Amino acid sequence: EEAGLGRRAERERPPEEEEVAAAERGPGAAFHMFVLMEDLLDKLKLLNYEEEEALRRHNMRPLSRHYFALPTNPGEQFFMFCTLAAWLITKAGRPFEQPQEYDDPNAVISNVLSELRAF
Repeated sequence: EEAGLGRRAERERPPEEEEVAAAERGPGAAFHMFVLMEDLLDKLKLLNYEEEEALRRHNMRPLSRHYFALPTNPGEQFFMFCTLAAWLITKAGRPFEQPQEYDDPNAVISNVLSELRAF
């Protein structure tokens, strides 16, 4: 229980404190998100996400190496995340309706989380 409270407190830090916390973890901590994004992209490429309906159906471009690591356009990034999540759930064998760009974000995330819990 205490560990959960500690994690929740870490997530609620202001950006200034987050930078200090990252510096305390070591010099490479600031780049960890970029490494995770590159790993994600490699895995998506192995699943052939570019050629399948994940991107084609929505006329989307392939992800850059740091697409989710840098906050550039939160609305577009959220929609891309939801589109990929829906595609992965469908690819795993569960029927899941692709979200539309103007769907309620809370409802979309709730649906994704419900499906993931069902796994």
